[in-house]
Amino acid sequence: MSVAASTVGAATIALPDGGGHLGLSWAAQTNTGLKRAGNQDSYLAAAPVFAVADGMGGHAAGDEASAAVVARLAENISGDFASTDEIAQALRQASDDIGAIAGIHDRAGSGTTVTGIALTMQGQKPYWAVFNIGDSRVYSLVDGVLTQLTVDHSAVQAMVDSGRITAIEAESHPNRNIITRAVGFGKNPVPDLWFIPVSQGSRLLICSDGLTKEVDVDLIRLLLSEATDADDAAGLLLEAALAAGGRDNVTTLVVEVVRSDDDADADTTLPRFD
Repeated sequence: MSVAASTVGAATIALPDGGGHLGLSWAAQTNTGLKRAGNQDSYLAAAPVFAVADGMGGHAAGDEASAAVVARLAENISGDFASTDEIAQALRQASDDIGAIAGIHDRAGSGTTVTGIALTMQGQKPYWAVFNIGDSRVYSLVDGVLTQLTVDHSAVQAMVDSGRITAIEAESHPNRNIITRAVGFGKNPVPDLWFIPVSQGSRLLICSDGLTKEVDVDLIRLLLSEATDADDAAGLLLEAALAAGGRDNVTTLVVEVVRSDDDADADTTLPRFD
């Protein structure tokens, strides 16, 4: 029998200098799936930061690694808005924690993916800072259009980028589970970072690869679009992954912008932490 957990929340956030308010609602669900003995996914769902981490390195080390990342994010980020410095510091601290975890379990290869969004202010405008290490993903749904915001750090993504294989071929490639960047393994964590505007009516999906390796993007778009709210969306997506086989742990976290008094113009810069 698969093991599940869920979280539902909402918040109204005042923008600085009397700039109005943001209204957010969110929901997260995680499930061991139908094949795994334990769940190595962890998530954080509490404004201003929402994240999913998918651990690796054996059951005990993997779930502790993913839990370390979300714990450090929660510890370092407080208040209504986050900063990129806080995200970077949390990931560095988590990497140190994972090194200690690996030593306890006598495992050199212990680490985790992490991906998520954090509410930030850029100038006088609210933006989501989208961050990613590994092959968990963030998608946005705006006006019915689904966009993958993150780029996988994986062996098959590198082959797609170089033109050696197609995206369709990547889905069944024997190296599809090999990632090229992670938090842990004794290395400095280097996330990719993008800024996107906070847009009223938009929905953002943060998920582990237990969803994306079971459910294609067309069905993800359909379910995310037709769901009545964030909780309904997270549940429909998780159920679809289980119905498709549930071969891995699966985590779905959906954030909906239900109110935005100050929609920002799109920022096309793609900065990266060093």
